[in-house]
Amino acid sequence: MSPFLTLKGKRALITGGTQGAGAATVALFHALGAQVLTTARTPVDRPDALFVAADLTTPEGCDSVAKAVQDRMGGADIIVHMLGGSSAPGGGFAALGDTEWQAELALNLLPAVRLDRTLVPGMIAQGAGVVVHVTSIQRLLPLPEATTAYAAAKAALSVYSKSLSKEVSPKGVRVVRVAPGWIETEASLRLAERVASDAGTDLDGGRRIIMDSLGGIPIGRPAKPDEIANLIAFLASDRAASITGTEYVIDGGTVPTA
Repeated sequence: MSPFLTLKGKRALITGGTQGAGAATVALFHALGAQVLTTARTPVDRPDALFVAADLTTPEGCDSVAKAVQDRMGGADIIVHMLGGSSAPGGGFAALGDTEWQAELALNLLPAVRLDRTLVPGMIAQGAGVVVHVTSIQRLLPLPEATTAYAAAKAALSVYSKSLSKEVSPKGVRVVRVAPGWIETEASLRLAERVASDAGTDLDGGRRIIMDSLGGIPIGRPAKPDEIANLIAFLASDRAASITGTEYVIDGGTVPTA
C-alpha cells in the first residue's frame, strides 16, 4: 500500500527553517522524501537539508537564496515562507517609528515577495508548483500594545498571497496561506517565563496570561510545531491538488469567528 502522504521527488525551499515550526517543517518534508533547502542568518548544521546563510530582510540575501535554489536543486516545486517575527517595542502605535515599521515589513512581507518574484516563474514554466505563505491570526487579532506593525505586515502578506493565487493558479501554481496562533516554541516558552517572572507566578501561570491576552485558546494550550508542519505538508502535497487561494487557521480555536 502506498503512503497517504509523500513529497518524494519534490524540491522545497523552506525559509526560517532552523527553529520552531520551521525546523519541524524541514524535518517532516525530509522524512516525506523531499529535497529541502533552508536558510538562516548564521550557519547551522542541518543534515536533513541543504543550507544557505543569508539575511532575507535584504534584496541581496533573497538573491543569494534564489540563486542557491537554482544552482543546487535546479529550481523549486514547493516554497514555504516560514520566516517571520517581531522585534518592535511595546507601547502602542506611538512607539513605532519608520525604522520599526520598515523592519517589520522587511522581515514579514518582502522576503516572500522577492523570492516569489524570482522563483515562481520557474514553476509557471513547468506548469506546476505550490507556494505556502505562513501568515498569522494576528492579522485578525492584533495586540495593540505590542504587535500592530507585525500584524499589519502579516495582513499585507495575506492580501498579496490571495492576489498571487488568482494570477498563477490558472497556470498550474497553487498558492495557500497557513495562519497559526500561538505556537509553543523555545522562544515562546522564554516569553512565558518572562511574563511569569514579571507577574510573580510559575510557567503555567505565564502561559495562562499569554492565552488570556489572546482572548483564550479553547483547547487550552498552544499549538505544537509538529502540528503546524503537518498542515503545511498536507497543503503542499498532491493530496491537496484542488486547494488554492485559501487560508487555513491553526490556532486551537482562538479566533472567535468562523
